[in-house]
Amino acid sequence: MSLAVVSAHATEGYFQYGYGARQGALGGAGVADSRDAMALSLNPAGLVDVGRQFQFGAALFMPFREYNATGTALIAPGAYESGSNAFVVPNIAYSHPIDFESAWGVALFGNGGMNTNWGNVANPNCPPPPATIGSGVYCGGAAGVDMMQAFVAIGYARRFGTVSFGVSPVIAIQRFKAAGLSAFGAFGLSSDPANLSDKGYDYSFGGGLRAGVQWSLAPSFRIGVSGQTPMWMTKFDRYRGLFADGGGFDIPANVTAGVAWDVLPNLTLMVDYKHIFYGSIASIANPQASPMPAGSLGLASGSGFGWHDVDVIKIGAEWRASPIWTLRVGYAHNTSPIRSTDVTFNILAPGVTTDHITGGFAYRITPSSTLEFAAAYVPSHKVSGIELSPFGPNPAGNISLAMHQYQFTVGWTYRFDPPVRGVITK
Repeated sequence: MSLAVVSAHATEGYFQYGYGARQGALGGAGVADSRDAMALSLNPAGLVDVGRQFQFGAALFMPFREYNATGTALIAPGAYESGSNAFVVPNIAYSHPIDFESAWGVALFGNGGMNTNWGNVANPNCPPPPATIGSGVYCGGAAGVDMMQAFVAIGYARRFGTVSFGVSPVIAIQRFKAAGLSAFGAFGLSSDPANLSDKGYDYSFGGGLRAGVQWSLAPSFRIGVSGQTPMWMTKFDRYRGLFADGGGFDIPANVTAGVAWDVLPNLTLMVDYKHIFYGSIASIANPQASPMPAGSLGLASGSGFGWHDVDVIKIGAEWRASPIWTLRVGYAHNTSPIRSTDVTFNILAPGVTTDHITGGFAYRITPSSTLEFAAAYVPSHKVSGIELSPFGPNPAGNISLAMHQYQFTVGWTYRFDPPVRGVITK
């Protein structure tokens, strides 16, 4: 569990676009085409097609975030880049057939979305000494947030003819800290200023349920659907004066549907659609009020990050070129959860990227052992809008958020025996 807890990062908002080297190379596609144990993270119904195998991998994730502000009344003007630009993201999975028609598996993987580190920059908009607030992006010193998440999924799947069903309870743990936001307490805007900022790490625990189905409509054509409930989490008590509903930070539900078509016996094309329900979580979705009512931060209706639901289209292709080599490419496009009306608070969490260009390969070292590699390039995307200071909209102030990313994933898979039956035998 500790190994799977990773520094959070922004991809599809704060969901990873894919888990493991195979999904990483396919742009995250594959809800209808399960071929490795990490399929449990996408569609537990696919466990019956995988066989007995152990999989381990790690990704080097490099997000580069920046903001540019002019004419602002609170935010530090100028162009700045966030620190904390490299993270290691591990994943582990194991699958085990029970009989010809059923299987179980377990997977550990990381997810996240808000991690920034803005220095204690000079800010002429802060009140001069002897005021109790000073420099920094929000006049509270060095600012940023650090969200870490880990998931443990334990799944079971069973096949009924051409249809497979799977279910997976998911245990989740979150770790969070925030810094540089104390000025909001000094301005009298928090319901609990003593638990607003600079309180160190706090932990949250909970879980939810993922279920899915895969259906072989024809020997070469499959459809898949998978959905995850919200993950109901305990509250961040140390930050109950920041997050809406007294420190609430549940993980939103999502649903994925897709198709897989074996154009040739060794060439598979995949298309997935995913919807993430960010708008259902108050601390994520509540818009920033401007002006901000006194004592409102931390209340059920308190200001949040203003994130909207996200829609994602994923396209992947896998060519099993030989018994030794498999080549993969992918592309994913998602809508941005952040709109121009909510850029001020999202300097903390600038999850504005919308495109992932991916590729990779698998090399079978021995009949049982396979080495995999994936790479992703996420082009820079920008969202700009006017400043919404705590005291009211500032039409003269403009804030622009931008991010681009790179990711490199290495994985190793050991197959104890071939699958009992399923698409991977093709």
